Amino acid sequence: MAATERNRGVNPFSVYFAGELFDHKHLIGNAILAEAIERHSDCRYNCVVPQHLEQATGRAVDIRNQDLKQVMACDLGLFNFDGTDLDSGTVVEFMVAKFLDIPSVILRSDFRSSGDQDKDGDAWNLMCSFYPRVRVLGFNAMAWYQKAREDAADVNECSSRLYARIADAVIGQLDAVRADPPVAESDEERIRDLYEWATRFPGGGLEAFCEPDFVDEVIESKRRKGLL
Repeated sequence: MAATERNRGVNPFSVYFAGELFDHKHLIGNAILAEAIERHSDCRYNCVVPQHLEQATGRAVDIRNQDLKQVMACDLGLFNFDGTDLDSGTVVEFMVAKFLDIPSVILRSDFRSSGDQDKDGDAWNLMCSFYPRVRVLGFNAMAWYQKAREDAADVNECSSRLYARIADAVIGQLDAVRADPPVAESDEERIRDLYEWATRFPGGGLEAFCEPDFVDEVIESKRRKGLL
């Protein structure tokens, strides 16, 4: 049985959904897209959306630690790279994911060009490009919105059409990047060292924030899913 069929609604792949969450457009857009990805993948992908995580305290360091822990624990990452200047928190989470060789999809719907790359390069700072096990999904949000709006009876139908199209495109990229071979090439000692160090180098109590068996459980789960 193919991995896609085996994980459909039974043992889903978790996806860390990274992006801005500072105004009503970000919050509802994140929630709608995350739900659409789950629905259109037949629950093959389960999005972990930081704005939905319960916070034990209001301390900034605890919020950071919880998000970084989820980046480490998730099977894949989806990183929203919209804006003329990328959201700094999303960039940090992306780099932690790449440090751990987590398969990742970059999503950019912003039709504005930015960054310091040439016309054929990515529309953001070159330091966030060229990493392995990454797929980039870029599209013109205005064009896709206008297309969705053409035959829609109202804004709800327009939204449904738009997010269905985005979700299908994201799912295709998640499927593709999941097939990329790991950089660590099943080097068990190196993999464990990477995850152990990832709990330690951020400081701020992250290591204590993770349960004693956290690293072992995460590695074993990802190994069972063919990601390591």
